Amino acid sequence: MDLSKIGFSLAHKRRKRVGRGPGSGHGKTSGRGHKGTGQRKGRKYYVGFWGGNVPYLRKIPKRGFNPPRHVDYQVVNLKDIEERLKGKNYITPVELEEVRLIRDKDKPVKILGEIKGKLTWQATFKANKFSTSARRIIEESGGKIEC
Repeated sequence: MDLSKIGFSLAHKRRKRVGRGPGSGHGKTSGRGHKGTGQRKGRKYYVGFWGGNVPYLRKIPKRGFNPPRHVDYQVVNLKDIEERLKGKNYITPVELEEVRLIRDKDKPVKILGEIKGKLTWQATFKANKFSTSARRIIEESGGKIEC
């Protein structure tokens, strides 16, 4: 056994015993200071408490309306799909993520019909939502849509 190989472990550190007299170093106020909320039993500060001042969150002006059921779609144009996935028969969010047209296959996807002309191949598209122009272009080219 080599003494230089012995490691230090925090498991042997003694826990702080409070309220056990002046000799312990943690007697009298037991590390809680003098007077006030922090000294009292059972009372906790809430997150954002500013010592009785107006809390920061109440100072910030609040504007507008945030709808509770708002859905954030990942938007993909047919033009980009044709550039990167031309010739594939079945286009799903998994394929779109592989070619980095979307970031996350589990989040909702919307396909937009921004393309010049028509699609040059037939494919089945699977997405959460389609614009009316995308739906028309895909169906005109002989493709199918799955929501």
